[in-house]
Amino acid sequence: MSATATASLAGFLTESAARNPDHPALRLDDVVLTYGQLNGATMHVAGMLQEKGIEPGDRVGIMLPNVPHFAIAYYGILRAGGVVVPMNVLLKGRETAFYLKDPGAKAVFAWKDFAEAAQTGADEAGAECIVVDPTGFIELIGSAPVACETPVERADDDTAVILYTSGTTGTPKGAELTHGNMRRNAIAATELFGLGEDAVALGALPLFHSFGQTCGLNATMRAGGVLTLIPRFDPGKALEIIQRDKVNVFEGVPTMFGAILHHPDAGSFDTSTLKVCASGGSAMPVEVMKAFEEKFGCKVLEGYGLSETSPVASFNHPDRERKPGSIGTPIAGVEMKVVDDEGNDLPAGEVGEIAIKGHNVMKGYWDRPDATAEAIKDGWFFSGDMAKVDEDGYFFVVDRKKDLIIRGGYNVYPREIEEVFYEHPAVREAAVVAMKHDELGEEVGAAVALKDGEDVTPEELQAFVKDQVAAYKYPRRVWLVDELPKGPTGKILKREIQAPEA
Repeated sequence: MSATATASLAGFLTESAARNPDHPALRLDDVVLTYGQLNGATMHVAGMLQEKGIEPGDRVGIMLPNVPHFAIAYYGILRAGGVVVPMNVLLKGRETAFYLKDPGAKAVFAWKDFAEAAQTGADEAGAECIVVDPTGFIELIGSAPVACETPVERADDDTAVILYTSGTTGTPKGAELTHGNMRRNAIAATELFGLGEDAVALGALPLFHSFGQTCGLNATMRAGGVLTLIPRFDPGKALEIIQRDKVNVFEGVPTMFGAILHHPDAGSFDTSTLKVCASGGSAMPVEVMKAFEEKFGCKVLEGYGLSETSPVASFNHPDRERKPGSIGTPIAGVEMKVVDDEGNDLPAGEVGEIAIKGHNVMKGYWDRPDATAEAIKDGWFFSGDMAKVDEDGYFFVVDRKKDLIIRGGYNVYPREIEEVFYEHPAVREAAVVAMKHDELGEEVGAAVALKDGEDVTPEELQAFVKDQVAAYKYPRRVWLVDELPKGPTGKILKREIQAPEA
């Protein structure tokens, strides 16, 4: 770290602004903010927060879509020494109350379209709601004093961000990510994707999510490149921006890659500038990856991580062998292993739970010592993801531990069956889920969305899969849907999939 560098995550912005103040940092269609402008705006936010009594270590929520104001608020909070609590913009009033009350947030920045839900939650949590609209917000912060020209000094192990997990098991837990966690993870992403000042990254992943925040926002700001934003993902808009801005870095979840790949006009856009594409968030079907690379002539690197690991834990590297279906090898400074239910190491080829150790592992869950002790043992974070590792040290995720289907005593891993569905030329998306069964305990079911214009019956799809997997694995129920339910990042939400009545 240079003499002028700081342990604060906000240092990425201040250093790039000092180096190249006139270089574009953020773009949203016709709106372009340079590093100098972004840096200046965050000093006003820091001044405003100090006027409101926000002190280092205080928590402040952000409930903003992918607009430049997200970065202004984010780095402004960090600059003042505060802790950022990013929130999904689609939360309702009672949910926003939890996300503000649980960490004891003192304020929340809320986009005008979601201000009602944010205000409801803020009132209940005793926090101040700062409404952000494009013009009024600039006037609001413009009237505040400039503060923290050098970001408030924070230690490596001071909390920078509290990211709430989705809460599939009870109430969401807040993963406390430190300045050291977030900074080193963003540096790893910068190096992994070869980001420099010439980087033009597509900001399609929600910035309130760990993948979009670390690999999109923080990595690009550290590199001094430009992040071109999409407030709500749309494959046609993404293709338009790739062509318009000459995007060379695209980071997304598998459903985004699938949506762009299957867009009817995909071939009419100039996407020749794309160099590096990174996929994470959930397993990418091998057939989708192959087809995307072939169509767009770029390399797709698949990686793996969780909110609790800042998020990147492993990745395929551009200069090393890629193995289809693999999440690659651990990033520098991170260890991964596969363990059994007792925590014992398993040999290559055997399926067990992924455990992770390194600079990326969270400090713990906010105010949840029991949950922290359950998840982190001897410095190892137990992920809940099932995988195997090969002789070369490449990891292959088999499935979420909780998604495992136990049919009559046999383990069925949904991902394996989904891969077979994706090989069928008519299938756009597929999700394999457990269904209750009186005798077997659980039965295998599958919801499938077809590509536009395709016509195939559930029985034909079932027969296609049955031919390629063991008899206990193929789905006994297959049903067609127009669309599979997805979360804010585009990840398929299996918990919301229900089989239609027989």
